[in-house]
Amino acid sequence: MHLILVSSLVPVANPASGFDIANRAVLDGLRALGHRVSIIGFLQPGHTPAPDCEMHLLGELEVTNAKVGKLRKVGWLATAFLNRTSVSSGKMLAVSASRIQSILDGLAPFDGLVLNSVQLPAAFAQVFRPFPSIYVAHNVEADSAFENAERATGAVERFLFRREAQYLEHYEQQLAQNAVGVWTFSEADRFGFGRAVSDRAFVLPLVTGWDAPAPVDQHHQELQQDLGLIGTWSWRPNRLGLDWFLGEVVPHLPEHMSVAIAGQMDGTPTVAHPGVRFVGRVPDARAFVTGSAVVPLVSRGGTGVQLKSIETFELGMPCVATQASLRGIEAVPDNCATADGPAEFARLLVEKVARVRAGDRQRRDGAIFHRAQKARLMRVMRNVLVGLTASDPNGQQGEEPSVPPALKIHDGGRS
Repeated sequence: MHLILVSSLVPVANPASGFDIANRAVLDGLRALGHRVSIIGFLQPGHTPAPDCEMHLLGELEVTNAKVGKLRKVGWLATAFLNRTSVSSGKMLAVSASRIQSILDGLAPFDGLVLNSVQLPAAFAQVFRPFPSIYVAHNVEADSAFENAERATGAVERFLFRREAQYLEHYEQQLAQNAVGVWTFSEADRFGFGRAVSDRAFVLPLVTGWDAPAPVDQHHQELQQDLGLIGTWSWRPNRLGLDWFLGEVVPHLPEHMSVAIAGQMDGTPTVAHPGVRFVGRVPDARAFVTGSAVVPLVSRGGTGVQLKSIETFELGMPCVATQASLRGIEAVPDNCATADGPAEFARLLVEKVARVRAGDRQRRDGAIFHRAQKARLMRVMRNVLVGLTASDPNGQQGEEPSVPPALKIHDGGRS
């Protein structure tokens, strides 16, 4: 089959963020099944496109709020309001619909589109609508935006998050309803677009790289910290988990326990515990994780799979996880303990660190987990792709995504 992968950001050679890792897994899975994949999307500055791929770049575009100045953010907001769209799709309007249409015309004939996340497909819905598609839902983005609105501290911020959530909800519903099949990364997200869609939605297991990570020499590696957390903390759902860990779990930890927190964040929290240190970006994320005795997996909100959890399991690391950190993971390794209460979470961390420091590293063969995830990923892809060839070539699965004349911003919950 010849498939067009449509993504706001194209898959890259060295994926680091959760979005990039998921992008690359989708691309690698499609190619491993023997399909020709043409890619349309933007390249994030500082990245290199995935090698040996048929790329049709729309240009370079920085989409991360934490990496741009206030003027750019105001520009995105103005574009969103003028075009009556979400801010995330407004960022995509750096190119024209005619440019997208021209690329698709040049790639014809093809069997269908793989619409990767909501941003670019919603921005140019009228262009992509005529073709059969599979929708890849990294998260239920509207749910995350509604959560952000509920936790917002000011009236303006609350209004903007609610506005974003309303648009995202409409776009996601339409993309899911029009698709031959939907790939989500967690079981809960299968039902995020309604029961009518859930029978065409399937959980796509993920791996952080197509090849399994090399085994860790646990007997000769020196531990750098008792607990190691790494993530993009500037992303609000991640930050909610980190704030919960620092504010509610850390006070239960003994003062001698060392806690290192790596990754980008907006504003360093004030923490009284003497063992907590913020190390910023680290040159080797894998070395940082494996240099920890135990990994806390602290997600508390958002949707979709937590790729840091998958990476931890692929490395065979002992961990303590919240239930939210285990979304989309069918088989949890036996060296992962689970707790949602802060006191119990801390108790399990202390217990596991003590065992590691006593000589029981508790590490497992992560390649077993990796092989199982990859096998399930390819099975799900193969089964859903069959539906593309059986679909109406004119794409008549539903109505074209559109925005109502006015979106009422309500005071809570889903509309």
